[in-house]
Parts: sequence; C-alpha cells; structure tokens
Amino acid sequence: MRISILLFALLLSASAAFAQGPLPPNGQRQADKAQSDFEKTVPPPFHQRPSMDFAKVKSEADELVILSQSIHSGVDNVGKGMLPRDLIDKLKQMEKLSKRLRSELAP
Repeated sequence: MRISILLFALLLSASAAFAQGPLPPNGQRQADKAQSDFEKTVPPPFHQRPSMDFAKVKSEADELVILSQSIHSGVDNVGKGMLPRDLIDKLKQMEKLSKRLRSELAP
C-alpha cells in the first residue's frame, strides 16, 4: 500500500514537471531579453511626408471657392423653384476637391 502511494506521488510530480514543457536554454532567455531591451531603446522611424506642391494646393483651394460661390447662387435658384442642371455635378466636383485637399494637408 505504501509503495503504491509513493509510486502514485512520484508519477504525479513527474507528470506535473513534464506538463510545463521544456525550459528554454539560459542563453536564449538572455538573447530574448536583450532583443526586447534593444527594441525599447530604438526610437520609431520618422516618416517624412512628401513635400506638397503649394501652387497646386492653392489652385485647388481657389477652384473650391469658385465652386462654392456658384453653388450658393444655384441654391438660391432652388428656393425659387428652379434646379440648375449642373448643381449636382458641381457638388460632386466640390466633394472631390475637398477630399483631395484634406488628404494633402492632413497628416
């Protein structure tokens, strides 16, 4: 009876030790720690934005102002019961220009 309990305890402790899996070698742990320390000390790469063409941005902004003024007068005509044919096209063009400007100016 004592032998079976002793044998059972021995098997139980052995199975617990094997369940943990093999431990990595000491050198591997040191290498992993050195790698993580290195990654913490290196600053992230600085991504420089490509330089934008200021003249192009300015001309697109000017075009956006002209479109918005023409849309304003077109909306006045809608209040009088007339829908200008090109109002929807101008609104779409204005949307495209504003998206393009936003993507060029926003980081």
